[in-house]
Amino acid sequence: MEKHIYNVDIKWTQDRKGTMCSPELKNEATNETNCIEVATPPEFPGGMSNIWSPEHLFTAAVSSCLMTTFLAIAEYSKLEFVSFACGSKGILEKVDGKFAISEVLLFPEVVITDASKRERTERILEKSEKACLISNSVTSKITMEAKIIVQN
Repeated sequence: MEKHIYNVDIKWTQDRKGTMCSPELKNEATNETNCIEVATPPEFPGGMSNIWSPEHLFTAAVSSCLMTTFLAIAEYSKLEFVSFACGSKGILEKVDGKFAISEVLLFPEVVITDASKRERTERILEKSEKACLISNSVTSKITMEAKIIVQN
């Protein structure tokens, strides 16, 4: 696989807030760039609530990578499932005197209809976590507590 580049531009707007965009993420209907607001989280001085923070985005990157990797491996493995969802928690603390996301907890939940596929689904989830390029790119501990639900 060749090298890929992902562009992100950020511009300060006011206080501890800015707008983050990617020229690669355009709304096809309007041709407008898809942007989101980002800010310092409220736990820090000058932080703002109800706006995506770098800490949320970091945690979301790990969680969404698990999902997209699971979807690819499940498709390749021809695993049939009803749904996939994943809660996640990023734990911010001081490590060696510096703030860091020390751990990301992942809580994937996969709904299947065939109970005999439970172990296979668990293996695919574990393989997905190990293959996730974001998890492999960070030093944070990644912990996964999977739940497989059999729907009748």
